[in-house]
Amino acid sequence: MEMETTDTPCVLLLNLSAAALAGIDLLSFTTTPRFKGIKNLPPGYHFIFTSSTSSLSVRHGAWLHVKSTKANEPAPLFIKKWNPSTEALEAETAPAELLHWRANLGSIWREGLSPYRQSAAQDPGATEEKNDWDRLTSEISESLLSAITGPTIDHWTLTSASSAKVDEEKIPGLTQTATEILEEKELTFVPIDLKRTWRPGATGRERTEAVLDHTWALNDLIENHCRDKVALEILGEMQFCFLMVLSLNNYSCLEQWKRILNLLLTCKSAVVQHPSLYVKLLSTLRLQLQHCNDVEGGLFDLSDESGSLLKALLHKFKLGLTELPKDSTKTVTEELFELENYLRGEHGWRLDSDFVRKGMMEMEDGEKIELQVSGYEEEDESGEYAPVVVDLSPEDVAAFAGATPFRKITIQDRERKEVEDSDDESDASEGREDYEVELEDDAEVEEMDMRY
Repeated sequence: MEMETTDTPCVLLLNLSAAALAGIDLLSFTTTPRFKGIKNLPPGYHFIFTSSTSSLSVRHGAWLHVKSTKANEPAPLFIKKWNPSTEALEAETAPAELLHWRANLGSIWREGLSPYRQSAAQDPGATEEKNDWDRLTSEISESLLSAITGPTIDHWTLTSASSAKVDEEKIPGLTQTATEILEEKELTFVPIDLKRTWRPGATGRERTEAVLDHTWALNDLIENHCRDKVALEILGEMQFCFLMVLSLNNYSCLEQWKRILNLLLTCKSAVVQHPSLYVKLLSTLRLQLQHCNDVEGGLFDLSDESGSLLKALLHKFKLGLTELPKDSTKTVTEELFELENYLRGEHGWRLDSDFVRKGMMEMEDGEKIELQVSGYEEEDESGEYAPVVVDLSPEDVAAFAGATPFRKITIQDRERKEVEDSDDESDASEGREDYEVELEDDAEVEEMDMRY
């Protein structure tokens, strides 16, 4: 019988309570008293998490980076222990403890450590699941993890309640005590402000175009906030956020995931400038949506109104592609086609620009009635809602500068007219006709699509 080697990467999870929740990557399980950790970790980035009970509670997790080792080097050993007094997952860094556990791995290797994945012969889906995790973490790096959670060595931690400042006031049930804890572990995301998507000093047409196409905002984010000024770093943050929602139910990560999608899918020129980013974005998004049901109840119900935001974004993104040169967007269009096929087959989505707005519907008793669906014009930005870029003359600018919402300007006709006697008292006026013009700024602004 072949002896199992103990010289493979492993992570020890010590002091966990019996029947606690634990997990690694896309797998979660309930622990037993003999459980001490996970062995046979493959190279790459991994995420472990745990909570004191298997019920709904705050989860604590940590990212690990298993590096490839040379022939004469010992396999990486990570030790995490549960601190019951603080209810936190901490890294064991004491040299004496590290030496003690490395020397005693053989005593717990067979009974106390679970294998990372069963072999392909035992579990045909193991290889596919491993490949999915590699694709879901393809753009995650040490610099990205350090930027989001703080600079540490092989132990980037966060919890279900960890939050970026922009989301702290919105987290349901967040107490003052939790807020104080978050001050020590604040998440730092790239700043995305969709209310200001134009360069400082931009006016007129430039601002309007920046509202309709967020390419400038994306390029500014890449240039000034990505660590290496590489567009794929934004995709890496999107991958990080999704996995933290999947594993920890982290609210702030969910909000940032939506913000990133909202920015990337409302750009037009950026598709031509960064085609590889958008190909990987659509491929990653399709894989993420396929794993939404990995948690009980699913993360999103894409078959109803819960998916309306994503559906609207993808619909507008597809419309935007039709305005770009086909030879410059071929690979992106092909990847969008794959995503659309998945959404149509699994959730019945259609991202086409044409909707059936009026038609006949047959009732159960055979009666036919005509139904008309309204409201799509505003969502599609078509018809009266279609955006228009307007060049204003100096006189127009001066007129708008002097007008206030619903202000009435009265123009008096100085020429008096004599009015013949009439039985109608309203006709016996003094000969002065008042013409009132109501200027409604909201209507004018909407017509120009200056909705910012």
